[in-house]
This record gives sequence, C-alpha cells and structure tokens, in this order.
Amino acid sequence: MAVKNKTTFTGASVTDFIHTFVEQEQKKKDSLRLMNLMSQWSGLEPKMWGPTIIGYGSYRYKYASGHEGDAPIIGFSPRKAALSLYVFSGREDHMYLLRDLGKYTMGKVCIYCKKLDDLNLGQLEILTKHSLKFMRENYVCSSE
Repeated sequence: MAVKNKTTFTGASVTDFIHTFVEQEQKKKDSLRLMNLMSQWSGLEPKMWGPTIIGYGSYRYKYASGHEGDAPIIGFSPRKAALSLYVFSGREDHMYLLRDLGKYTMGKVCIYCKKLDDLNLGQLEILTKHSLKFMRENYVCSSE
C-alpha cells in the first residue's frame, strides 16, 4: 500500500499562515523576515507545504524502497519551540558550512534556532545558497 506524503504543496497563503498560526510576536517578525530573505537568496517565491512548512521551489526524490515524492528545495517552519530551518544537505562534507552560524541545535538535517538574531545571517545565506546549488546539481528541481 502506497504511503501518502503529508508534506505536499497546499496553495494556502504564506502570509495568512504566519499571521494566524504564529502566536509569539518576535517569531512572527522573524518568520516574515526569513520569508523575505529566503526569497531573495533563492530567487523563488514562498509556498505552503503541508500545514506548517514554508518552502521554496521543489525537488523530486525517490528512495531505494520505491517511495517517492516532491518536497521543497529549502524552507522553514515557525514551530512553537523554535524556528525549524530546512537549508542543510546533511552531508558530512558540508558540516563546515555550520561553523560560525551562531546559536542553534540540529536534528538530522534540520537546524533549530529560538530567534533569527541568534544566527549569523551572512553565514545562513552562504549555507542556504550552497544547499540550493547542491540540490539543483543532484535532484530534479523546479521553481514552481
């Protein structure tokens, strides 16, 4: 039985999502700022993926198991506990890009920060652009 992906493009308004979902004023400001920065850095428009992810572009993935789908190339989510940033490939040889990023924690490939001011935005831009380049070189990507 095929597994349905939860994180799919929804067509919902990104700004409406930020203004209605994000409760903390600082996180709302950070989300709007990050939305604009990621648009600037990527040249792509923000779109809603699933109920809470703001994504830019899309790429096609396929696992060895046969499971496949589409996901945003980069993105973020203003979760209650932290901003979740999806801007890192997770590859060991890309770890140097995290140096000088600032105050954050990591999941497997997700970067968590409490507020945008905790990060070195110049380094975040480098990390984001590197990840965009990596994804475009290794996956079928779309700017839709």
